[in-house]
Amino acid sequence: MKLHGINHLAFITGDMEKTIRFYRDLLGLTLSAGVGHNGFRHYFFRFDDDKTHVAFFEYDGASPMKFKFPGKRTSEPLGFDHVSFTVGGKKDLFALKDKLEAAGFGVRGAIDHGMFWSIYFRDPNNIPLEATWEFMAIKKMPAMAEDEPMDIVAEGAGPQPGHWPEVTDPTPPEAMTSTSGNAYRMRKEFLEAGIAGFKDEFEEIPPVKAAE
Repeated sequence: MKLHGINHLAFITGDMEKTIRFYRDLLGLTLSAGVGHNGFRHYFFRFDDDKTHVAFFEYDGASPMKFKFPGKRTSEPLGFDHVSFTVGGKKDLFALKDKLEAAGFGVRGAIDHGMFWSIYFRDPNNIPLEATWEFMAIKKMPAMAEDEPMDIVAEGAGPQPGHWPEVTDPTPPEAMTSTSGNAYRMRKEFLEAGIAGFKDEFEEIPPVKAAE
């Protein structure tokens, strides 16, 4: 088993229309898919790699998150700091800065972080965002610049064996089932409309009813 990357980052919005205007029309992401029912929406915005998405939930009562500037220390019970997007070069970084400022969004930077330059801004939901231009390539990992290096880092960049139990009771194929989630209806409606299709590895298996 190996993780291949981030599939999607999911956030909350109280205004999907403003969110679409920002991520699709301003940042240029593709509004790739979505579902909406019973006062609830779940929309996906796709990057040009055709793999990575930013997703948003919209529902009654949702409100903008409390803003914290990226990297600033806090004692608040927050599990999120910021999201950084990659741009292709310096001109792209400043083109995005100009575009954001022209649209009325405050931008801080560019800031030189040694290996990359970044600009900082926030979306209409108060989510802190960063855009990064990387101009250095790491030749040997892990590449660290620490005052007090950790012994565990010296073990190497890759997974170290022997620290977690091995799987002794793997899930048998007949038990590889699922329950239906709030976006399950997308499949039927997308197939009927001819706007999506199965990948080769998918086998249609009806979901198991979720436990009450």
